[in-house]
Amino acid sequence: MTAADTKAAGPPPVPVPRGPEETGPSSPANDAMPRARRQRKKGELLPYFLILPAILAIAAVYVYPLIKTVIMSFQDMGRAALWGNGETPWVGFEQFTNILGDPEFWQVTGRTVVFMTICVVLTMGIGLLIALMMLRLSTWVRLTLTVALIAAWSMPLMVAASVFRWLADSDYGLINTLLADLTGDEDKWLGHNWFLDPWQGFGIITLLVVWGAIPFVVITMYAALTQVPKELEEAASLDGATAFGVYRYVTWPVIKPVFTMVATLSVIWDFNVFGQIWLLRGNKPEPEYETLGLYSFSKAFESTSFSQGSAIALITVLMLSGVAVYYLRQLIKTGEVE
Repeated sequence: MTAADTKAAGPPPVPVPRGPEETGPSSPANDAMPRARRQRKKGELLPYFLILPAILAIAAVYVYPLIKTVIMSFQDMGRAALWGNGETPWVGFEQFTNILGDPEFWQVTGRTVVFMTICVVLTMGIGLLIALMMLRLSTWVRLTLTVALIAAWSMPLMVAASVFRWLADSDYGLINTLLADLTGDEDKWLGHNWFLDPWQGFGIITLLVVWGAIPFVVITMYAALTQVPKELEEAASLDGATAFGVYRYVTWPVIKPVFTMVATLSVIWDFNVFGQIWLLRGNKPEPEYETLGLYSFSKAFESTSFSQGSAIALITVLMLSGVAVYYLRQLIKTGEVE
């Protein structure tokens, strides 16, 4: 390069500093970033503001009664103290010691577990069979069955209990009439009282509980069955798998998470059955028909030992807490809760 070329090129340009009007805090570029952060932060908080009323309602309905129950279980509250006319001395774990040392409590607990187990097994078994059957029904038959299930599900408990009380009525009950016609022994079945024997009485109660729970199980399990890839089932059939083999190795792994969650919910619901027994026994169940919920109610309001009833309720909550934890773990595994 010659001297003439160097002179023509000239010195390199010197950077000119930007004025204060370009670099100051009032720059539009600098203002846009904090504004975007604020908008993003508001967008992240919006879901929490939307569910805030529901959280407050749940806290008012569940949290406060639970705290009050815990406090009462460590006290000795009678009828006078309930209305604020007496003292409520603290007795520590005395209520729990008395309850856990009472053979009647363990008898009621065993009865509750057996009743819950039978109800859950029947509900899940029958519900799954009906859901599998719905896959093979025509469209209009499936829609008719779905409508019937939803109608049964929406029926109020008091109405359903009244229907089952009529079915099992000793004088005019449909069950006794059908059994008398089928067996030809009218002397045995006409006038038969199903609730004199607790085993037979719990059979009628179990029918009511299962009848009311099946619609939820059927609809939920049918929705899960529709998510099973048909091509996998067809491939398994072409490879020589039997119908049971296809269900065991293809269908069951897909619906197992939903089945587990529904079964867990059924355990919680059937463990806390109260209204069905209460209504079928005319609002005054005999001791042979008491489950833990009824036993707690009886101790609190019939024996006026409110603290003992609260302690029984708290023990029931602790028993079910393990089931609730298991249910939440299943939700997390299936990606429903993050």
